[in-house]
Amino acid sequence: MTSSFQPIRTRTSSVAVVGGRVVPVDGEPIEGGTVLVVDGVIREVGADVAVPDGVPVIDARGSWVLPGFVESHAHLGVHEEGEGWAGQDVNEMTDPVGAGLRAVDGINIEEEGFRDALLGGVTAAVVKPGSGNPIGGQTVAMKTWGGRTVDEQVFRERVSVKAALGENPKRVYGDKKALPSTRLGVAKVIRDAFVDAENYRARREHALAEGKPFDRDLTLETLVAVLDGELIWDQHTHRHDDIATAIRLAEEFGYRLVVNHGTDGARIADVLAEKNVPVIFGPMFTSRSKVELRDRDIANLARLAEAGVLVAITTDAPVVPINFLVHQASLAVKEGLDRDVALRALTVNPAQILGLDDRVGALRPGLDGDVVVWDGDPLDVFSRVQRVLITGTEVYSAEHGVHERSERF
Repeated sequence: MTSSFQPIRTRTSSVAVVGGRVVPVDGEPIEGGTVLVVDGVIREVGADVAVPDGVPVIDARGSWVLPGFVESHAHLGVHEEGEGWAGQDVNEMTDPVGAGLRAVDGINIEEEGFRDALLGGVTAAVVKPGSGNPIGGQTVAMKTWGGRTVDEQVFRERVSVKAALGENPKRVYGDKKALPSTRLGVAKVIRDAFVDAENYRARREHALAEGKPFDRDLTLETLVAVLDGELIWDQHTHRHDDIATAIRLAEEFGYRLVVNHGTDGARIADVLAEKNVPVIFGPMFTSRSKVELRDRDIANLARLAEAGVLVAITTDAPVVPINFLVHQASLAVKEGLDRDVALRALTVNPAQILGLDDRVGALRPGLDGDVVVWDGDPLDVFSRVQRVLITGTEVYSAEHGVHERSERF
């Protein structure tokens, strides 16, 4: 489906961050390195980078310089903290098939979570609908600051479709005495929706070939985009048996599956690795608040990674405050996760998993100039963010706090 919506780039800047310990993440650290950003895009990263005349310089000596972190599963702005029902736009729980819904239509960029993101070095987030429906709606990739409107912070209009297996959808509709009220029913709703999409695609292709008019359906158009590989299928699922169902459905219909949460996924880590299914793992700082979280264990992330599963880390914000994303990585290292994998799980891995690695996730020429200066190793819980740059513009500093939008436009 072709959309008329086009993300608007925010104003970009040129800057050189010099003298710090530069950690590109997808390359070796550079002591006393420089990151040169020109017109919002990284131009050079290295030890001997010539800074053009007129480009402002940030002295990062004694600091660590990293790419901005990528939160791959958040509800920023659609699940507003402390606002009660007025700020709850994360679940449209009136129709189990919500593929035509878009998270972007419910995002309030003044929600406090966006400011929290900067405090934790998070410069990009994929905002998703919730897990109340078997099929919840479309996700959006956006920067965590810098626009007058949400549209100016969006850098990928549609990333995936959020779906849910397990307890949440069966509880929501079971309470209504409606389909689905069991795991069997949830899977059937998803299966029926994709069969409808296959039939819709065939009718559409026939109508186009015959030159006949065709009535569009936003829900089915979206599911066809999943079948055609244009959109990822983001599957909320915790328990190993629900993960197995997610794999079964994906193989039946041939779409690209990404497991979201996967807190019990270590039980079938070898299966996930064999089938090349990535896992966005977390949140970790939670209680075992429901049955499907009974086997939640931070150490499961290390077990998944050791099996060869491509992993990212999520706070599921606001379930866990988004600025604690890095602290989850630190505790995962404590529980056995390789340190380099932990950094990748905050940066290059989520970008790769969700097809955003042409824009974010590393300090590499050609990517957006999203650069974070830390006063030490970010995996050390005592380290703090000193500066945050998004597309080359400083949006936060420890000295002045979050910069108001009026300072940019």
